[in-house]
Amino acid sequence: MVRMISIHEYDLRPGSGAERFEQAFRAAEARGLFELPGLTAHHFAKGVKGARQDAYAAVWIYESREAWERLWGTLERPLGRTEYPEKWRIWEEELLAPILSSHPDAITFTAYEELRPGV
Repeated sequence: MVRMISIHEYDLRPGSGAERFEQAFRAAEARGLFELPGLTAHHFAKGVKGARQDAYAAVWIYESREAWERLWGTLERPLGRTEYPEKWRIWEEELLAPILSSHPDAITFTAYEELRPGV
């Protein structure tokens, strides 16, 4: 089974600060907001070198494309914000939106389909 890996880049609102972002994702984890069907792992990271030095990103790993599509819709028919899982809406609206420079759905992201080893 081929996993889906999505990378989200977060640009903080001026004055939000790194501590506030880190508090937000820790609060989300504590509340179980990232416990979504098919999401097998998530990682938050802070850039230390390169184009996104001192910026934040998250890596979301889904067990399969099918699991990813159940949460977010297909490429042809993506789900709208109101159709996102409730836990994700809480993460975006309550915790993330107040500290980002733009709306959470306007972030830069890329969803990748993992290449199968040996293929």
